[in-house]
Amino acid sequence: MQQMTGNTRLRYKIMKGSTPYVLIFPNLLLFFVFIILPAIFGLIDSFARWNGIEPLHFIGLGNYVALLTSHSFWTMLWRTFRFILIAVPLTFFVSLWLAYLLSKDIRGRSFFRMVFYAPAVISAIVTGVAWKWILSSQFGVLNYALHTVGIRPVDWLVSGFFASLSVVVVSVWSWAGFYMLIFIAGLQSIPIQYYEAAALDGASPFRRFWSVTFPLLRPTSLLVVILNTIQAFQTFALVYVLTDGGPGNTTRFFVQDIYETGFNTGRFGYASALSVMLFVILAVLTVIQLRLGRQGENDL
Repeated sequence: MQQMTGNTRLRYKIMKGSTPYVLIFPNLLLFFVFIILPAIFGLIDSFARWNGIEPLHFIGLGNYVALLTSHSFWTMLWRTFRFILIAVPLTFFVSLWLAYLLSKDIRGRSFFRMVFYAPAVISAIVTGVAWKWILSSQFGVLNYALHTVGIRPVDWLVSGFFASLSVVVVSVWSWAGFYMLIFIAGLQSIPIQYYEAAALDGASPFRRFWSVTFPLLRPTSLLVVILNTIQAFQTFALVYVLTDGGPGNTTRFFVQDIYETGFNTGRFGYASALSVMLFVILAVLTVIQLRLGRQGENDL
């Protein structure tokens, strides 16, 4: 009886210890098959010349040398950075401003939060199609509205400058609601006692925001900047539908370059090298942002 009790206890311990691993195994399997395995194949492809049909022909660092000595790569990289340097700060301040306003006790606060968050759950393709219709030079609603107030129609998606401007505005519109919610969570985590103490000291609303809210939001701000930078680097579907990278290559960014290099020209090895380069750039930028964030926390 004692032996049976001991065996039962042993089986119970084994089941209890293995249950978490059994439960997460399906997710780990999917993660390995759809994330890790393609990443490994992509890294291998980046050292080869491959058109998707013929066998791999390894060329060492040939793809990376061709990439780093290509004028079009550096032009595309600068174009992507320029988009990020404009879109990320705009998204940051718009989402922070919305979060600050909608954290106050105003009528219809939940409704307005839902309205501003709605673009974040809409598919990028649907967003691109809708804004393409709105910004159309001939049939667009925006040009019709401008015409009614006496302003000449604008070639929003035909002119290089206005196409770039349109991509930035639509991107900010699409992303700001999501980061607004993150900022709202950050604002609600700040103890009310800080504001009460600042009010007793006679601090103005701007002073309270600058001296209390903004410093205490630094971890949340760092998270928003990192997530938004990664998202901006991976921008593809929205811009592809809205402008197809045009006019010319004015709005052709990193991921579209990878996609068209691989699937339009059949240079999968070169496209894999571009993907690895994108991963390295994002990793370096994330480490820099984390270090700057920690340095800022130590200065508080």
